[in-house]
Amino acid sequence: MPNKLHFSQKHPFLFGFTLITAAVILLVGVMAALRFWAFGGPDQNPLLRSSGKKLGVVRIDGIIANPERITRWITDLREDSSVLGVLLRINSPGGAVAPSQEIYRSVKRLAAVKPVVASMGSVAASGGYYAAAPAHKIMANPATITGSIGVIMELSNMEGLFEKLGLKQESLTSGKFKDAGSPFKPMTPEDRKYLQGLVMDLHGQFVADVAAARKMEVSEVEILADGRAMTGKQALEAGLVDKLGGLEESVDLLKSMCGVEGKIAVVEGPETKTNLLWEILGMIDLSPDTHNSPWRFQY
Repeated sequence: MPNKLHFSQKHPFLFGFTLITAAVILLVGVMAALRFWAFGGPDQNPLLRSSGKKLGVVRIDGIIANPERITRWITDLREDSSVLGVLLRINSPGGAVAPSQEIYRSVKRLAAVKPVVASMGSVAASGGYYAAAPAHKIMANPATITGSIGVIMELSNMEGLFEKLGLKQESLTSGKFKDAGSPFKPMTPEDRKYLQGLVMDLHGQFVADVAAARKMEVSEVEILADGRAMTGKQALEAGLVDKLGGLEESVDLLKSMCGVEGKIAVVEGPETKTNLLWEILGMIDLSPDTHNSPWRFQY
């Protein structure tokens, strides 16, 4: 009677894949346990436990929608006495008003205790500019697109499409403004006035915050706050930025404000989620040098 084949012999590829998966899970678990033990728990940023004075970098990239990682990293930098100053590196066209406002307040609290320089990349407009405003100094490239101080609410009306499809939407509301802006009905003059009031209230908050941060009169900012975008060169002339220059000049300015000469350690964040493969490679220093995780380096 022939010998019965083992699972590994009948399904060698599946068996091999299972072994590799188990090894990966074990490795990740061990590394997580070591990090927890070495750095005092998941809430402790390991880079900020390193000894010696350093500068912090906060990257604000893309659409601003969820500010929690950014504000948490700013708080970590603010509370760490070894961080002498912070550079905000901004490449963002803006986003939602409230999240931009949260970052603004977080940067404002940071600037109250240590030097902050905002360095604008290709674009730092609308909410991106909002986030930069409380910095002690704002630096932009001559061709950076910035400004765009304003608020927009975009609403669609699909009533005509629904009519062509033979569909009809009915709404039961507790008040006359509950379905204001609904895409299934035409906007009434009363609805428009109500929604425009919301937009203008948000706009007023934006203008007031920029004016306070830049030490300008509200009337001065209002002239610029018609939604217009401008180049870094134009923004300098308008008083919205302080100097023209790129990342290297911004770092030099921050070092000067912190009284730093020569090279100094830098920590950069916030940490972003990476896929499992790069996490594993990062543990053994084989991952590419990106800013997806807080990296320690020198300027």
